[in-house]
Amino acid sequence: MDSDFLNVFTQPSTVDQFLNETVIAKGEKRKLIKPTSSNNPKLEQLKLFLIDWINRTLQEEHIVVKSLEEDLYDGLVLHHLLEKLGSLKLDVDKIALTEKKQRQKLSVLMEAVAKCLQLEESQLKWSVESILTKDLLSTLHLLVAIAKHFNPSLALPPNVQVETITIENTSRGLKASNAVENITDNKESTEAQSNDAFDELFSRAPDKLEAVKKVFLQFVNQHVGKLGLSVKDIESQFSDGVILLILIGQLEGYFLNLRNFFLTPASTTEMLHNVNLALDLLADGGLLNFSVNSEDIVKGDMKTTMRILYCLYSKYKTKEA
Repeated sequence: MDSDFLNVFTQPSTVDQFLNETVIAKGEKRKLIKPTSSNNPKLEQLKLFLIDWINRTLQEEHIVVKSLEEDLYDGLVLHHLLEKLGSLKLDVDKIALTEKKQRQKLSVLMEAVAKCLQLEESQLKWSVESILTKDLLSTLHLLVAIAKHFNPSLALPPNVQVETITIENTSRGLKASNAVENITDNKESTEAQSNDAFDELFSRAPDKLEAVKKVFLQFVNQHVGKLGLSVKDIESQFSDGVILLILIGQLEGYFLNLRNFFLTPASTTEMLHNVNLALDLLADGGLLNFSVNSEDIVKGDMKTTMRILYCLYSKYKTKEA
């Protein structure tokens, strides 16, 4: 027997649980999250994050989601979510009580999602049947895709991975294979794309650089202006770390003790102290996921400073001053 044709006794907890819950027809293939990932802290964090996001988004509709598996399978929440986020008017009843009606409703919703996200059927990581059968893996992929499309600034928990098992009922018996699947983007990969974007901006699109600087300056002044501060030059006014520290405090909602940094730094050493403190705060807040040489900021390196500002801007651009 081939190594990937497994006797059900080789992984009793996984396969038996799956077989008890789902009938696998001949030729059918199903993928599920392995029980070994059920207590994954990052997975639990993502689930809670998505539940909170849905509830905040649909607060005016008085919809409260407590379980992704139990509350989304019939299409009601997804219907409200798509109408709220995408201003879509879907030609389907809000409430579907029978399984037949729920399947029809989900077909309309999934078609709308694929159209909005411009995805071909082969690119979809979910289906009508998988959502209807309360498949958590498919539900997570669907919600993450919707969130990234309609709310790209949403700070989804990064690097969420799960162990999966794919079981296929073939003519030779059950064929099972294990894999690790990404649910959210790898933070390092995302940051590398951001770095590439700035490299491109500085080397090939200098005409757009002033426009980006203007956006960042407007963002910064929106939050430090109420303290009587004004930033006009990114290159020089961030080099001592003072404005950066004050901006972080305003955005993150805490007061920095004046004894912890130099309000009027008189030397390069004091400027480096301020900048290093700012970088530590960004890292502790999960806002900085790439290496930065603090000396580059002190020297007024525009590209490095703008990358730091982008980390703050991407998360807080919708925050009111």
